Amino acid sequence: MKISTKTEYGVRVLLELALHQREGPVALRDIARRQELPLAYLERLIAPLVSAGIVRTKRGVRGGIYLVKEPGELKLSEVVQILEGSTAPLECVDDPNACSRSNFCAARDLWREVKRAVDRVLTATTLQNLAERQKQKDELKAAMYYI
Repeated sequence: MKISTKTEYGVRVLLELALHQREGPVALRDIARRQELPLAYLERLIAPLVSAGIVRTKRGVRGGIYLVKEPGELKLSEVVQILEGSTAPLECVDDPNACSRSNFCAARDLWREVKRAVDRVLTATTLQNLAERQKQKDELKAAMYYI
């Protein structure tokens, strides 16, 4: 299973918003700079997040994007579903009619287990959990810099 660039970048955008939530709306160009991501790509990426009600945009001098939900309420499974769709590695996992062998295929059983494991991790992880992990990494990086 491979996560698309859209989902990878989307999670990184949301992580930035969680890390800077108390500062108000964050300019997309600032996110692009800090995360070293192409601004034009991020501008297109925001639409599904706005449509899903995860982020909102604010125009003007102090404008930008901001989270609608608290980071602790936003599960990564929701984000992946919006940006990626199913986590199933093969079509037959979600749609047994995709293959005539589905009901009697041991390999399909394996891929269903893989999907369930991925879904468990994504459902158990909130954006707040991810932000806390990032803060720990940032502290470690800062400590390494001063050594």
